[in-house]
Amino acid sequence: MSWHDRPDDEAFAALDSHAEGLSTEEAERRLEDVGANEITSEEGRGAVEVLVSQFASGLVLVLVGAAVLSVAVGHLVDAVLITVILLANGVFGFVQEYRAERSLEALRELAAPSVVVYRDGERREIDITAVVPGDVLVLEGGDAVPADARVVESSSLQVDEASLTGESAPVEKSTGTVESGTPLAERTNMVYRGTAVTRGRGEAVVVGTGMDTEMGTIAAELSAAETRLTPLQRDLDRLGRRIGVGVVVLSTFVVAFLLFRGTELLSAALTAISLAVAAIPEGLPAVVTLTLALGVQRMADENALVRTLPAVESLGAVDVVCTDKTGTLTEGRMHVARLWVHDEVIDEGFDPDDDRVGTLLRVGALCNDADEERGEPTERALYEAAAEAGIDIAALRGENPREDEVPFSSDRKRMATVHADRVRVKGAPEVILDRSTRVLTADGVEDLTDGTRERVRERVDSFADDALRVLGFAYKPTEEGGDPEEDLVFVGLQGLIDPARPEVADAIAETHAAGIAVKMITGDDRRTARAIGREVGIESDVLTGTDLDAMDDAELRERVEDVDIYARTTPSHKVRILRALQDGGRTVAMTGDGVNDAPALKNADVGIAMGVRGTDVAKQASDIVLLDDNYATIENAIRRGRTIFDNLWKFVAYLLSANLAEVLLVFVASLFGYLVLPAVQLLWINLLTDGLPALALGVDSASDDVMRREPRESAGGIIDRAMATLMGGVGLTATVVLLGVMFLALDGAPAVTPYVMSMVFTGFVVFEFAKLYVVRWARGTPPLTNRWLAATVLASFGLHLSVLYTPLNRYFGTVPLTVGDWGFLAAALAVALPGFLGVAWYVRRSTREGRTA
Repeated sequence: MSWHDRPDDEAFAALDSHAEGLSTEEAERRLEDVGANEITSEEGRGAVEVLVSQFASGLVLVLVGAAVLSVAVGHLVDAVLITVILLANGVFGFVQEYRAERSLEALRELAAPSVVVYRDGERREIDITAVVPGDVLVLEGGDAVPADARVVESSSLQVDEASLTGESAPVEKSTGTVESGTPLAERTNMVYRGTAVTRGRGEAVVVGTGMDTEMGTIAAELSAAETRLTPLQRDLDRLGRRIGVGVVVLSTFVVAFLLFRGTELLSAALTAISLAVAAIPEGLPAVVTLTLALGVQRMADENALVRTLPAVESLGAVDVVCTDKTGTLTEGRMHVARLWVHDEVIDEGFDPDDDRVGTLLRVGALCNDADEERGEPTERALYEAAAEAGIDIAALRGENPREDEVPFSSDRKRMATVHADRVRVKGAPEVILDRSTRVLTADGVEDLTDGTRERVRERVDSFADDALRVLGFAYKPTEEGGDPEEDLVFVGLQGLIDPARPEVADAIAETHAAGIAVKMITGDDRRTARAIGREVGIESDVLTGTDLDAMDDAELRERVEDVDIYARTTPSHKVRILRALQDGGRTVAMTGDGVNDAPALKNADVGIAMGVRGTDVAKQASDIVLLDDNYATIENAIRRGRTIFDNLWKFVAYLLSANLAEVLLVFVASLFGYLVLPAVQLLWINLLTDGLPALALGVDSASDDVMRREPRESAGGIIDRAMATLMGGVGLTATVVLLGVMFLALDGAPAVTPYVMSMVFTGFVVFEFAKLYVVRWARGTPPLTNRWLAATVLASFGLHLSVLYTPLNRYFGTVPLTVGDWGFLAAALAVALPGFLGVAWYVRRSTREGRTA
């Protein structure tokens, strides 16, 4: 039911209420019928849910299967190692995500605990949850609006609706009716839950509470939104399924082949287990989690709180950022940006010693209720403009005490204050101009001619075209008598704006250079949206909410790619825009701070909420919360996400090339009847080389061109053509060379001995350490820039020596190697390196040319 288009008496009648409010008995009855005035919001994830989510992936299930199989055939050491890896992965992920949830709780804003209403004809202060439809609210400056309500009395009542509609300036509220179909942002006779009264007072009859409010509608839409998997989650799940199927097929084939050749069942089963262990990247979940966790820590240092680890990597795939304007691209406060005094525009350096400028600023400061600490945004801006110009406002007001005033109203569109010497007036330019007969010029007060009036109107239009809110100012000597608001001396104009953040233009330029489109979606009008867009570097046609309503989804999908500015939008418009982009294959990040942003934040691939100005609803719906509300932090976050993806790419390429070599070696050797690497040695290789060294890859710095590349295609998966080429080339090279090492070490022996195992085992470890640097170089990372990598390689190599030269070797089936053996392995590495580097060079070159990226 619409309430803005019906007279007050009809609204009261439909609600079975009246201006004196409800009786206590009737209010209690309604409270039982409609329920408490509460928003059913999405609860934060509890500790158990966060912990369980760490093990919900296909790859983890494959590892669990490997552990169970190891226990079944008596390989308890293997099972223990796999279990330890799984638990480590879960603990690291749990700690990071649970910490983020608790940090978010600390950011939540508390709702207003009480509100004043009429009950039994008297004013009563009641709990906000006890408000019911039909209650008559008493609203004053500083109050939070507790429910949706129809205004029935207004005295200079203004409400800040930025959190709901995106309007940067407070909205003047009035009584009377508004045409049916008027957009929410223009319903001047309605107030909405979650907004705030900035000045004046008024009364309003409640028409909706709890989930029946505009905020409740948004909360319901959030609850219905599906949780989207990030690109990394999709990649890892897909990889886990493929590895699981591959392990089953390969192991089945090997067991059948060996049994056909007459091999004993136990020996065939041990070979199959070795193949399974070789194929499964046990360290992948843990290192991915730790890499993301390290990224989270760095982002926290850069004022970005990450709620879920995979969201960090998702930033690397973002190719569209949809952003609100108010408080995100702009500072979220009004500021006097430009003055007009007789035939002169002043953009900066307001000089109060200039009689025209000084008079204009002083009128703005005296005809004003703001002070150093309080005031509605427009009056605060006028106060600050005078103060920043060097005017001592306390002294000015002390010398010119206010004797009387005529308050601002939407009907009058002006405010006047009476002082001993003059009446000061401010208001809508056309209203002030119509009541002026004179103008203050550089030569003093002169008659206001038609030509001057026309020039003022032209200047008002030009200010408005630049997204400035324009006010006119005038005065009249008190001694002249008569109507204090007629026969005025027109002083000039002040143009106010919610200014763009100074760093936003550069941040948007960086995102554009990275191939990322930036789309501004705001509740402000078309002209303001276009002007702010032009200032921050978003040039585009403008579509309004009305335009969007006239389009079906198919037409919107065609237009959405080319249009970057959307004005006068509602929450449902934002979601439609996002869905149109996602239907076109786009990976979308949504930034915002208001209640109106929450549905889009929830539905976006990455939702980014503002932590300072952001509402609790927006924070709960987001993946990332910016603790400083700084748009430049978004660009830094995208840079960090791309760097993390680069590091994950290097690790996965490194890991899977090793697993491929292990599988091929074990498989080919089994065809000749040799079990060259038992499961415990393969697990040690994976744990040793995929542990500390792989973590060191996670702290690699960003490459110079990380923000000069096109966004990666999230649908293509982390294993792209470049990685497949690198994995295949490096893995095959390592397999061939290590098979040579095995056969030379066998020297014609009929069975694999501990010495042969030790040579191949150690050769794998040495090759893996070399491949760390090869993979980094293939991705464009200079080989010697990561000191942590060198340290971890040395530490891991020391650990490997312990299983060769200490009593631990009996658990691994190894024997000490001689100096000659080490020389032989060095020669084998020298043979393999040209193959490694050749493949890496091809991948590096072709990736830069865009053929395999």
